[in-house]
Amino acid sequence: MLEPIKITQKTGNEPLTFNGKDIGFKLIDFWSWGHSDILGNTARGRFAEFIVATALKIDLSIMNDGWNAFDLTSPEGIKVEIKASAYIQTWMQKDFSKINFSIKAARSWNSITNEMAETPSRASDVYVFCLLNHKEQNTIDPMNLDQWEFFVLSILEVNNCNVSTISLKSLQKLTKSVSYSNLREEIIRKHKNELIEKIKKEQ
Repeated sequence: MLEPIKITQKTGNEPLTFNGKDIGFKLIDFWSWGHSDILGNTARGRFAEFIVATALKIDLSIMNDGWNAFDLTSPEGIKVEIKASAYIQTWMQKDFSKINFSIKAARSWNSITNEMAETPSRASDVYVFCLLNHKEQNTIDPMNLDQWEFFVLSILEVNNCNVSTISLKSLQKLTKSVSYSNLREEIIRKHKNELIEKIKKEQ
């Protein structure tokens, strides 16, 4: 059996080599070439995870494991699932995109055992729905965190929705959005409230 490969965190300064010699390109060149489009669907979700990680003060020197059953673990131990959406895409649009987020339960994969879970589930404690809420193509900038708003639901609130996709209108009925500066506090608050509800049910 082949053991999992231990991946070390890169800085971007690592050179590409051929025949033992530096060919003049670095890993940062690949990142710039292949991943600059953080507005498009492919990278926007991953970038949203990074934004939430910074808000939660997660240690960025520890690499994020993309194979976990949830996206992030806060320093307090809160398991967080991230979903992202935007009105503006990088392709030709006739109108703004409709804002919907998937909350479908899924079978998780264990990278250690190389096995899928038998039943679909939601493994996180909290869901964070990240909306790039900007509608001007000339000024949209995912790195400007003033253009984002965040909706936070506890896993109990998500499970009570009984749907696989939740619309922006439904989210707005369930909770108010918060800005980047208040995101960490809101995640902790939602998780604390859920723990209180669990204790009440057990009494």
